[in-house]
Amino acid sequence: MLSLNQVAMGKELASKAVKALIDEALLTPKPGLVDTSNSGSHSDMSIDLMLQSAQSLETTFRDIANVSYLHPVNQELRERIAFIGRLGEKEMLLATGGVNTHKGAIWAIGLLTSASAVFPEEKNPYKIMETAGEIASFKDRYEPLLKTHGQAVKKKYRIMNAKEEAQQGFPTIRDAGLPALLRARKAGKSEQEARIESLLALMASVDDTCILHRGSWSDLVEIKRMAKEFLLWDGFETIKGRKTFNCLTEYCESRRLSPGGSADLLAAILFLIS
Repeated sequence: MLSLNQVAMGKELASKAVKALIDEALLTPKPGLVDTSNSGSHSDMSIDLMLQSAQSLETTFRDIANVSYLHPVNQELRERIAFIGRLGEKEMLLATGGVNTHKGAIWAIGLLTSASAVFPEEKNPYKIMETAGEIASFKDRYEPLLKTHGQAVKKKYRIMNAKEEAQQGFPTIRDAGLPALLRARKAGKSEQEARIESLLALMASVDDTCILHRGSWSDLVEIKRMAKEFLLWDGFETIKGRKTFNCLTEYCESRRLSPGGSADLLAAILFLIS
């Protein structure tokens, strides 16, 4: 039997999680990613599909919050939310006709949802990420032995993948994405600009397995370079910044490269700051 506080917390966190996914999808423009203007580098996705996928995950995030409420941070919690997350992936694929729209986001935001429910009074995003890292660090004994694109890319290039990012407490969010958003806000930029700069800060830092799966190491290096250049030129505030953004967009779309890992982390940031 769930307590009233537990039910309320579950609804609140699930609503925040879905809103974060919707806000990330609606953010426009985004290089190589689905937004309200086009489908970026994706021939099998659209903005309507992304929104449908996000809404299909409300029950998943609510169930994660409910089982995590005041739960000790231990292996049992890790395995319980992992089970729910796998069910959520199936719901997502049913909603999208088999298209993987939000698998990475289920992992990242699922962990942050769990951490937020474990300590309901904690609002500090850095503390929430730290708790999420502790949860992620426990072994899931029931994890399917399936080879994923991310695992193949990690083995080939010896990079940190999404699992390790979470286990370390989301260092790319902590050191790149979130500071960029807060700097842009402090500079008086619009919320849209702040979120785009946060995304580009992530793209400049993340060894994105989505890019490496479709492209090459040189593609990743070039995308990181242009993302850094955009930020150095103060984003959309300057002609050179806007030109760099357009070049980055053209590069991603002409090569069908999508910074999906960075998009997942941006959605996680939007969850944390909501």
